[in-house]
Amino acid sequence: MAKNKGKGPTPKAQDRHWHAKRQKARAVKSSRRTGTPTLGPGGRDKPAEAPERARRPAGARRANGEVPELVTGRNPVVEALRAGVPGSTLFYASSSSDERVRESIQLAADRGVALLETGKNELDRMTDGAVHQGIALQVKPYRYAHPDDLLTGPAPLIVAVDGITDPRNLGAIVRSAAAFGAAGVVVPERRAAGVTAGTWKSSAGTLATVPVAQATNLTRQLKAYQKAGCFVAGLDAGGGVAVADLEVASGPFVLVVGSEGKGLGRLVGETCDLLVTIPMPGAAESLNAGVAAGIALYEVSRLRSR
Repeated sequence: MAKNKGKGPTPKAQDRHWHAKRQKARAVKSSRRTGTPTLGPGGRDKPAEAPERARRPAGARRANGEVPELVTGRNPVVEALRAGVPGSTLFYASSSSDERVRESIQLAADRGVALLETGKNELDRMTDGAVHQGIALQVKPYRYAHPDDLLTGPAPLIVAVDGITDPRNLGAIVRSAAAFGAAGVVVPERRAAGVTAGTWKSSAGTLATVPVAQATNLTRQLKAYQKAGCFVAGLDAGGGVAVADLEVASGPFVLVVGSEGKGLGRLVGETCDLLVTIPMPGAAESLNAGVAAGIALYEVSRLRSR
């Protein structure tokens, strides 16, 4: 009996006319189940390209002194403008007719802030989808001073902060520094609050007169102040001397304030010439960092005025 002739070698799966359709159907079924694209003709599909990320000024979440911050929302924007936060541009949607929006536009115009009417889609893009309510204020980048610039006069008073991450606390400390004659405030460059719109608001505008400097390494900067002739005192609940009794504060002096929860960092505390405290006979175990700085600076100011 004659043998049947074969039809040649078996074609590869991808060469069969039904293969692509079958694989596509599998991919659709799998994507419905998992929510992600999977096998397609010839292997694993490349994931669909993500849509371009909405562009917003870098640092819109937190200003770092090099890029503008974006304040969004009707209440935050109008409050920022009322507090004198320096803005560069006010963006507002043409459809916004809220009273707070109108006030923001008027305040911005009075202060020379550029006004730019735009659409909701553009605001969505700028704010990365944040709730903007049709208005956004671009805050001017803050220009930090150099820590050495605060060594002014024969007996400078400098405030250094360690571990403070709330911009509002930093603003309160700047306000106290302005009230009691400090030359400026030093903050760590990393893992610490910087100058944001919230800082400006809580400083009640005093950031316009009191410079804030950034130190790459706070411990190293405190040692540099010591070499320059400053006495460095750290404010700590376990300090052995009350601030009111620190006579040396009448000369070149640096007051270091830590966070309410963690206090001073270990290296910063060890670098200080002395740890000082605020006596508290009441029931409270600690004070807010901004409040503690204000009390300590009042006592230092009293000593320096003698």
